[in-house]
Amino acid sequence: MQAKTFVKLALACAAVALAPQASAQADYPSQPIRLVVPFAPGGGADLTARMISEPLALELGQPIIIENKPGGGATVGARMVAEAKPDGYTLLYTTPGPQFTNPFLMDNLPYDPVKGLAPISRIAVVPSVLVVNKNVEANTFPELVEMARKNPHGVRFASAGIGASSHLSGELLKVIANIEIDHVPYRGTGPAVQDVVGGRVEMAFDSLTVYQPFIESGAVKALGVSTATRLDSLPNVPAIAEFLPGFESSPVNYLSAPGGTPQAIQEKLNKALNKVLQNPDLQQRMKQAGLLPGGNSIEEMRELVASEQAKWKKVIEASGAKAGS
Repeated sequence: MQAKTFVKLALACAAVALAPQASAQADYPSQPIRLVVPFAPGGGADLTARMISEPLALELGQPIIIENKPGGGATVGARMVAEAKPDGYTLLYTTPGPQFTNPFLMDNLPYDPVKGLAPISRIAVVPSVLVVNKNVEANTFPELVEMARKNPHGVRFASAGIGASSHLSGELLKVIANIEIDHVPYRGTGPAVQDVVGGRVEMAFDSLTVYQPFIESGAVKALGVSTATRLDSLPNVPAIAEFLPGFESSPVNYLSAPGGTPQAIQEKLNKALNKVLQNPDLQQRMKQAGLLPGGNSIEEMRELVASEQAKWKKVIEASGAKAGS
């Protein structure tokens, strides 16, 4: 009898202890939400975060405050969120670095890239384009690959720096196409573009918004896009995947929360963000900024993180790239 009484008392105590937590999840959000952007104000990630924050705040019924925490290739902001209380009030505007690539580019990541962050939903894909300067003889992607195979190390590709998507896209091409092209890292996108357009470097990958004006002026030739299929904005430029099945190298931007955030809160955020991303006006604004908007489920986002980690681990290890090298 005493044992049964003890069990009932223990269960009652547990129920009382869990009641505030359950209530907090049901009432979420009941206060402003902090959205950490791991880059300086004014960049692409910052602008997109601000673009989605207003409609998302309206949908959730609470203000969303953007907090820029640049540094360490996005690790400063990622660490802040990974170490935050997992209550849904601190979120991360996530780019490929924190979970996809930094774990393999950096030896001492200051947070757990798997357990520290819980992916919520995709926000957008940033399509990239492969361009060559106008003096390069190749006019098609197959011709470029053939040129590289006939002249190993004779083709160079510019990037915004080691570990940037413009660098890793070139390394992915080397692996899948089995060609030897040489990486020329720059200190940022601007100098890289300048040398490609000026004819001092043969080719580059970068976002379509960066190279669109130069494609239109004829200063560079677009030979392929990094998305799985062709882009509406460049219908005559093939996807590289048409020649190299499986090639896809378009940075994914997504929302994540601290690891351990209750599933109910994750699902509420996922539902709200996916609804916001279906708004035609927001979609148009994002497309004008060179983005392909589109959410997904939590499970699909988790699977995407896992597949991207596997892909970039192979590419980075093959290249020998290390952040800061």
